[in-house]
Amino acid sequence: MHPFAISACTTSISLTKLVKRVCRTMPLLAVMLVTPVHAAPQGKVDCIAPAQPGGGWDFTCRSVARALQELSMIPAAMQTINVPGASGGVAFSHVQAKRSGDDDLIVAASTATTTQLALGNYPDGDADQVRWVATLGADYGVIAVPADSPYQSLPQLLDALKADPGSVTFSGGDVAGGFDHIKVLMAARKAGVTHIRDIKYLAFDSGSVAISQLLGGHIDAFTGDLSEAKSFVDSGDLRVLAIFAEERLPGNLADIPTAREQGIDVVAPNWRGFYTPAGASQKSYDWWKRTLDELYTSPQWKQIMTQSGLLPFHKSGDDLDRFVDQQITDIREIGSELGMLR
Repeated sequence: MHPFAISACTTSISLTKLVKRVCRTMPLLAVMLVTPVHAAPQGKVDCIAPAQPGGGWDFTCRSVARALQELSMIPAAMQTINVPGASGGVAFSHVQAKRSGDDDLIVAASTATTTQLALGNYPDGDADQVRWVATLGADYGVIAVPADSPYQSLPQLLDALKADPGSVTFSGGDVAGGFDHIKVLMAARKAGVTHIRDIKYLAFDSGSVAISQLLGGHIDAFTGDLSEAKSFVDSGDLRVLAIFAEERLPGNLADIPTAREQGIDVVAPNWRGFYTPAGASQKSYDWWKRTLDELYTSPQWKQIMTQSGLLPFHKSGDDLDRFVDQQITDIREIGSELGMLR
């Protein structure tokens, strides 16, 4: 007799009982098969933009929401809630006080977030009070000079600062002590410049105004983001001495040397990304990480990056945790030297 037939005969379960047992088991099997490893949101999701509509954090929430919905990567609507104030501090405090365990919440963040945390500008705020999920691009920092500047490389400019920290004046579209200012100080510090407090930095209302002052002959160098400088580089008015990226950028930006390859190990992206509440579930965090990782690789997101001027920069999970910790450490050290810590 066939072995299968013997097995069937030696069981005392009738065909009717077997069918009943299988039917009772099927709902449990269905649940086991359908339940995902990563828990997706069950309804509407809120994305907090820690500023007024129209800024970078608002763009991050709205563009990601639109892409996720168009790609059917999220089960329901994702709405943007603007919570402005204190350079992201009001939103940070709101999450801790009101929504610390909310699985259906994600918050836009950037280098501005880590800068404020590093300097102690969020009352009782600490990077460990949230979970850093993923970045979806960046606008990299640059140091640029007029086309006719005598400085031909970043080391040459930094050598001038070594000889006399006040010999080079920088312009930027950020406040004194903001990230535009700090990335110059980070580079100078790496190069061994002493008395970095003496480095001259003039703050203007925007990067374009800062560049106009530079091209007018009133300033020696510009510190800002590549997106601010690119049109002036394309016109031949501006020359970028270094970009603070991990490696050279692709395409027609590949001619711009990195600070790293010139011996100055500074990476300064103004990244765009998200954090979630620290008390949200692990399954929710895993779902957001996986979903944003997938979004970053999609053609739709690459098109959004191109249209908005974002450049490649993607870290998530533990990799992003390490990057944020290092960025905060670097900024805090500079802030301490300048007496900026609270």
